[in-house]
Amino acid sequence: AISGVENWGKGHHATDIVCPMYPQIKDIIHWAEHTDDWRPLIMCEYSHAMGNSNGNLKEYWEAIETYHGLQGGFIWDWVDQGLKKVDDQGHEYWAYGGDFGDEPNDRNFCINGLVWPDRKPHPAMYEFKKLAQPVAVEAKDLHQGKLIITNKQDFTSLGWLKGDWNLTVDGIVISKGKLPYLKTPPGESEEIVLPITKPRMKPGQECFLNVRFTTRRETHWAPQGHEVAWEQFAMPFEDKYKEKVHIKEDNLCLEQNDKHAKIKGKNFQVEFDRQSGCLGSIIYYGQEMLVAGPKLNIWRAPTDNDGVKSLPNQMRNKALERWIAVGFDDLCYNTYQTAVRKNKDGSVRVVIQQFIACRASPRAFDHKHIYTIYPSGDIVVENTIKVDRKLPDLPRIGVTLALPPGLENLCWFGRGPHENYCDRKAGAPVGLYCGTVDEQYVPYIMPQENGNKTDVRWLFLQAEKGVGLLFVGMRQLEFSVSHFTADDLYHAFHTNELQRRGEIILNLDCRQRGLGGASCGPDTLEKYLIKPGIYRFEYRIRPYLVDQDDPARLARQLIK
Repeated sequence: AISGVENWGKGHHATDIVCPMYPQIKDIIHWAEHTDDWRPLIMCEYSHAMGNSNGNLKEYWEAIETYHGLQGGFIWDWVDQGLKKVDDQGHEYWAYGGDFGDEPNDRNFCINGLVWPDRKPHPAMYEFKKLAQPVAVEAKDLHQGKLIITNKQDFTSLGWLKGDWNLTVDGIVISKGKLPYLKTPPGESEEIVLPITKPRMKPGQECFLNVRFTTRRETHWAPQGHEVAWEQFAMPFEDKYKEKVHIKEDNLCLEQNDKHAKIKGKNFQVEFDRQSGCLGSIIYYGQEMLVAGPKLNIWRAPTDNDGVKSLPNQMRNKALERWIAVGFDDLCYNTYQTAVRKNKDGSVRVVIQQFIACRASPRAFDHKHIYTIYPSGDIVVENTIKVDRKLPDLPRIGVTLALPPGLENLCWFGRGPHENYCDRKAGAPVGLYCGTVDEQYVPYIMPQENGNKTDVRWLFLQAEKGVGLLFVGMRQLEFSVSHFTADDLYHAFHTNELQRRGEIILNLDCRQRGLGGASCGPDTLEKYLIKPGIYRFEYRIRPYLVDQDDPARLARQLIK
């Protein structure tokens, strides 16, 4: 390994390649643009797969595929080097350095693979697979279904792959077909035309074209039908006008005193705690839908890249050290205004203003949240958050709330199905995905932030029967759901130490910090950081009946 950009041009007597270790993207680009060295640059290590990691891979691969002389690199490393243990309660978990009485040790610094010890892939593996796939697809004319297929291989045609396509509307497949037989030679491209016609779409729906390539027959390393590559295109068919729902006037009853404000409508009731500044209750058809209402959330269970919590010396000059120093893990909420009024159109407006203190600032965050409750049962929440500019970059900016047990069934329209982050989402296509809250948990050997989803249009949680709760971003949001809080994850050092809560923790984020690779390499790129400033985001809450209402249709509505 060669450290230091100034040394990359050395070592001609010892190596036929330039092999820097954890270089920054800007440095390899500068090298490619200005070097007169004849040797290829191959990064001996460039992305450290420790825990929830491998952010910025897309930018590395954009540089590799754009600049002559950059020939790739190696991710450290392949597998989490943990050993299975069983605790006194019979719970299995993966153990690491120090768990066997071994001294000295590096704690979980051996847990840095793209797969778990049992070889199950981490979510980051899907990101790498997408970026390294041997086929590229470019849109030439989506209206006419024209695509350019490029074979990125050096020696083999695309004849070993077969392709298919489908067209989805809001995640539902409405047409599909097969690609023509491809014989694209190595390094060359060919144009294909798909028989695509514009589907009938309802206001607010989105259409995507998905193209997949799978193995035509069994190989030594994969079964027949194994997906090797894919691409997704947002089709230019979107109807940006949403269905407008006109509210009825004077349809809500407002009751308030110094402590509480209750808003009652047909089959629902909303209650605010004026002193704490919290939305305390949403009752729909007699069922309580809320355990704890939305409050500002800037904390996440630190990833190993934020700072290795088991190794204090690995926290130095890392994000976690900065966050702990200013007290992001211990906020104090103060409500200084709660104003409630009934609007002429029949809705009720609740304005809550809070300032939130941390160790470094008595007024670290000013949070103004405005709730507008409509007779339809919709609650539109507008958030404005001002962050003290003396503070460091943030883990996230959003709100957290708790929902009652039972709302275990989840669906979302956004990126998935596996977790994804702002700097690790190239391998997660937009779609309609469903599962349970428990299934969103990613059991990293060192418990940490997990399960995030990006570019989310809407999501809902519901019981098997009865009621559900829909959340719609006025602009795309990020979210995560879990039976663990961020503090639960932060204070645990092995998965068996976690105690599952009955309630559901829901995080709705304007944005979450990227993952980067700072456990052993460059930190999160500047564009994926959350700097102090002013942030605004808006979402809508809508309770509904599982057996009567269509949450996807409700999500497309525009309250007018």
